[in-house]
Amino acid sequence: MINETLIIVLALIAGILLGAIYFGGLWLTVVKVISVKWSALWFFGSLLLRISIILTGFYFIARGHWERLLVCLLGFIIARFIVLRLTRTEKRVT
Repeated sequence: MINETLIIVLALIAGILLGAIYFGGLWLTVVKVISVKWSALWFFGSLLLRISIILTGFYFIARGHWERLLVCLLGFIIARFIVLRLTRTEKRVT
């Protein structure tokens, strides 16, 4: 019981980490694409790298258990909201 609970908590933490990598990488790509010549290639390369990291992470975390995959996906979604909050720019009223 304790062991399975620990695995579920670790899957949640891993999902948050994977989400931070994915959405943080997306944010960095959008910021970087302004200054590069081949922006479409930059977006496509970033997409392939981020998706390959995320799918590999989900595969190794799940290990055939749908519960772990579901909790990891929950952590991934939580990370989306965290990254959105951290990267939000404030609108200034002039």
